[in-house]
Amino acid sequence: MGGTADARRALPAVHRVLAEPALAGLVDVPAAQRSAAAGAVLAAARAALGGDATAAPPSAADLAAQARARVLAARTPPLRRVVNATGVVLHTNLGRAVLAEAAVRAATEAAAHYTNLEYDLARGERGDRGGAVEDIVRDLTGAQAAAVVNNNAAAVFLFLLALAQGREVVVSRGELVEIGGSFRVPDVMAASGARLVEVGTTNRTHLRDYAAAIGPETAVLLKAHPSNFRVRGFTAEVAPGELAALGRERGVVSAMDLGSGLMQPVAGVDEPVVGDLVASGLDVVLFSGDKLLGGPQAGIAVGRRDVIAAMRSHPLARALRVDKMTLAALAATLALYRDGLGAQVPAVAMLSRPPAELGRAARQLAGRLRRALGPHAAVTTAPGASEAGGGSAPDQALATTLVRVRSPLGATALARRLRAGEPAVVVRVADDAVVIDPRTLSRDDARILVGRLTVALVAETAGRDV
Repeated sequence: MGGTADARRALPAVHRVLAEPALAGLVDVPAAQRSAAAGAVLAAARAALGGDATAAPPSAADLAAQARARVLAARTPPLRRVVNATGVVLHTNLGRAVLAEAAVRAATEAAAHYTNLEYDLARGERGDRGGAVEDIVRDLTGAQAAAVVNNNAAAVFLFLLALAQGREVVVSRGELVEIGGSFRVPDVMAASGARLVEVGTTNRTHLRDYAAAIGPETAVLLKAHPSNFRVRGFTAEVAPGELAALGRERGVVSAMDLGSGLMQPVAGVDEPVVGDLVASGLDVVLFSGDKLLGGPQAGIAVGRRDVIAAMRSHPLARALRVDKMTLAALAATLALYRDGLGAQVPAVAMLSRPPAELGRAARQLAGRLRRALGPHAAVTTAPGASEAGGGSAPDQALATTLVRVRSPLGATALARRLRAGEPAVVVRVADDAVVIDPRTLSRDDARILVGRLTVALVAETAGRDV
């Protein structure tokens, strides 16, 4: 018992830990933060000694190093830059779409200065929040009106609240989808107060099924695009134009939850284009801003003027609205499409990269890695496939060329080491190799990747040899 007490008494005082160079050198860190970190590591050391009378207490220098690491970790921004070497263009875990330079500039300008967010400069009075953005959306899609909220789930929820609360919404059983984060169409419908009416079967639904379900309480005929899965084989579904025609005939609103919507066709990506769905006659189309559109996170509703007006005037619309930075970035992204510059949207550019170009990029990257890593790793290239990601084009493989790096360290350990650095690098792991897809790498990303792999393999090996 006495040994344990002696070991604890041998721990240095807080002031001795604070005096060590590792902590004292953090002159830009407030003294209170340094003291708190020193106290925390001392408390942890006391707990670690516990009842072990034989344990040697850590030195003041060791404790100061631990406290320094704690301080620096606490001061690291929670959102860090990540190099995406996975080839998944709209990687949900990595923030989905990378914004175009024009969108970044617009968001920065809006953040740094006052704006005319809700002010009409010509009239000198309160203006329409987001009106300019919605004008561009209308021009691009041909819709009568548009509304912007903070994501597509919010757009769907607001639409159901405004148009179908207490009434019936008819949906095909094959379209009762669940997307990431347990967002389920039936659950959202129940939360909105709408009553779900299922028609058809899992694999086949016909127009007559919708027609038979329409009654006095029917408010909406809803299609939900199966963004993250496909049903193949003996299947049948009702085309948007057919559903729209039935809705007009029976006086019922027709709508489509598109999830991820293209603004323009992209080679190799078989997904609906928003303007085509508007032209089909649907009353409302709902889609995301940060998926195939390639902008910031947002939910966009386009369609019939009176339906959009009902959404905009609902009391919950204010709770779901977007901020000025999002509006600025979205407007800049949409303007690129309007001006015929959609290829400058990074998501579109990455999805559209030709296989031959990706092959050249992979071979160049592999050559750089072989020169940098030498005998510390085996670097090869092989045909492979990229993904759109973000619940888009789930079964559509995009041809690419992959770079594989095998080392004695092992793929899992190497991938962990790459994630731990600054900036973090995220790769695929397959067949005990780190797998790199150039589709999602910029030139700067590729440079960083080579440097990080060199440090992880060559420098670490050299350090062990010493």
